[in-house]
Formats: sequence, C-alpha cells, structure tokens
Amino acid sequence: MKLLTKTNRIYLAFSLVIYLLTALAIYQIVRLLIYEEVENRLKVERRDFETYVRTHNSWSTIPYFVENKIQVTRVRRPVTLREEFSDTLIRNRYDDELIPFRQLTFYQPIQGVMHRVEIRKSLIHTYRLIEVITVTMILFLGLLLLGTFWFQGKLSGQLWHPFYDTLSRIKRFDLSSDTSLQLDKPEITEFSELNDVLQKMAAKMQQDYRSLKEFTENASHEMQTPLALINAKVEQLIQTEQLTEIQTQWIETIYQASRRISRLNQGLLLLAKIENRQFSDRQRIDLADLLVQKLADMEEVLAFRQISIESKTNAMFEVQLPGALAESLVTNLVSNAIRHNYPNGRIELTSTADKLCLSNTGGELTSDPERLFERFKKESAGPDSVGLGLAIIRQICDSYGLRIAYQEAGGIHQFCITRSTP
Repeated sequence: MKLLTKTNRIYLAFSLVIYLLTALAIYQIVRLLIYEEVENRLKVERRDFETYVRTHNSWSTIPYFVENKIQVTRVRRPVTLREEFSDTLIRNRYDDELIPFRQLTFYQPIQGVMHRVEIRKSLIHTYRLIEVITVTMILFLGLLLLGTFWFQGKLSGQLWHPFYDTLSRIKRFDLSSDTSLQLDKPEITEFSELNDVLQKMAAKMQQDYRSLKEFTENASHEMQTPLALINAKVEQLIQTEQLTEIQTQWIETIYQASRRISRLNQGLLLLAKIENRQFSDRQRIDLADLLVQKLADMEEVLAFRQISIESKTNAMFEVQLPGALAESLVTNLVSNAIRHNYPNGRIELTSTADKLCLSNTGGELTSDPERLFERFKKESAGPDSVGLGLAIIRQICDSYGLRIAYQEAGGIHQFCITRSTP
C-alpha cells in the first residue's frame, strides 16, 4: 500500500470519528436547548394556571384548554408535592396517531382539595425541527468531509510529487551505465536533502561498481595466465622420466592444488559477475532441452559409472537467461547429480511449463539442507569439488527471477527450479 493511500485512509477514519462525535454532540445540544425552551413555556403556562385558580378558586375547560393540554385530576391520598418533567405519547383524536408531548406535572389545591395538574405541550414540530437540523448537519458535515478528503488527496499528491519522481528515477537508474543519477531540487527541504544523499550514494555505488568490475576483469585475465602456466609446467614435470616416486607425488599434489585454485578463481569471478549483472544478453532458453543435451554430452561418464537416465519432459520450461549462465546452471546441476550418485544409480529429469526437476540417487544427506546452497559448503570431500556449484545455481536463479528448491526422500535427492512469484 502506498504511503499516500495509507495516510489518507488514516485521515479519513480519524475525520469520520471526529465528525460523528461532533454531530452527536450538536444533536444533543440542540435537543437540550429545545427542551429547555419547551419547559420554560410549560412553566409559564403553569403560572397562568395558578393565577386562574387563585382568581376564580376553581378551574374550567375554557377554550384555552381545548386541545387537552391540561389535565386536572383529584388526588385522594397524600403525595409528595414536587414538580416533574417527562415525555409522553398521546393519540391524536383526528388521525389516530401517537404524538410526542413534553409534560409538566405538579400539584395544586383547588377549593381546598389537592389536585394533580398535567400540562402538556406537543413536540411534533420540535422533533421535525431536530430532524431538519440533524439531516442538514449530517449533509454539510458529509460534504465537508468529502471536500476535505478530496483537497487532502490533491494537496498530498502535489506535496509528494517530488518523492514519487525521485522514486521513479531511482527505479530506472542502472549502475552499469555511464549516466549518473540526476535528481531535481524540490522546494521541500526534506525531499531536497533526500535527493542530495541519494545522488551521493548513487555516485559512490557507480564508482564501487566500476572498480569491482575492473577488478574482476583484471583478475580473470591476470590470474588465469600464471595458473595456466603453472599447470603446463607441472604437466611437463610429470612426464619427466628422472623423477622419483616421492617427487612425482609432490608434483601431482601441486598439480591438483593448482587446478583447484583455477576452478575456485573461475567460480568466484563468475559469482561476482552475476551479482554485478555483467551478463546482459538475455534470451529465451528451454532449460529442459538444454539439460537433455548436457546429459547426452555426459553419456560416456554416465556409462562408465553405470548411471541410468530417465527423462519425462512433458513440456518446455522456457526462461529468460544469458546463454553463458544457462550453460553454467545446467552444467552444475548435472555435475552435482553425477558426483553425488553411486554406481548403478539413476538420474531422472521431469519438466512442465512451470517446473523443472532433476533427481538423482545418492547417500543420505549429512549436512543441513538450508545451508546446502552456501558458498564452500560441500557434501563430499572429493578433490574435484570446490563447494561453489550450488551457490552459482542459487545466484543465477535469484538474479533472474527463478527459484531453486531441494528436497530429499528415500535416498532420492531432487532439485526443482520454478519461476519466482512477484
């Protein structure tokens, strides 16, 4: 969820609660004011009633009381003489509807006999007034809320425009290009400072990237040359007839160590190039078909180790990969399946449009499966293994929208490649 959307939702929820509480408070205040006015008028009518009784020492249903606004009832037992306001409903004699009234009850002696007097005043117009006020208030508060929310959205959009512009430029920024990151100077101080920091960081990252790229290129060239020379000289020494058996063993050890250093150098340089996105020639490749070809190329090795192949390629598994990395990925997968297999074992290849799996028989896994893809993590202690094959596979998959997973069951080790979910 975007920051602006989240902010607007919080603001809308907060404003809605405040407006509802405000509407309820205004409703109660209006209701109390109207009730106070009605009660004051009832008190005036009480004084008029008391004046009439004192003057005539009796009371009569004169036209003033024609709407049954006053009801006088004789009291036969002692009561507490107190004034009381209450709400009541009285049925209208004309349309047979219940009408709300505000009622004042008090006690008044008439001709020496205590009577209970109930003076009522209709609230129908008062309720209608409250309804009109409430509806008008809700309407105006709603319009105010919507208008404020719309204005807040427009204002926030303009205020946050420099941030989103910076974000879009960072997304398009490419470390491998020679173009530096160019950001505007917004009027808002915080965004201006953010852009300055981002430009400095981008410049430093480009410089580091170029230095690392230059190092990997130089290392790839400068280190391979002396290693190749060492290997060539050691091979010549091995072919010399005057060597003793001990000298031959020493030279063989040197030769194996030199080859191991060469493979380590190649693997680490390849990992550095993948991390730095130095491979840009992506193309659509069917990994299932490439694996089938690689297994066919390894036919002599498989026959020597008596490893059978079973292929179930139901559909192509096409991915976008540089050709060199696709070749490295399948080579490491096949080499791993052969190296950790045993004589008379088997390798099984299955593929669908969404999943590619390579399984092999082998011994029980002794290390933690979660650490299997770490660099220099080796399951076997053979001299041909440098512990970078699975790390290279994982790095290729992570860098190009793929996911590699491992599982083992019943002596079957399975590596599956799927497309990463966004």
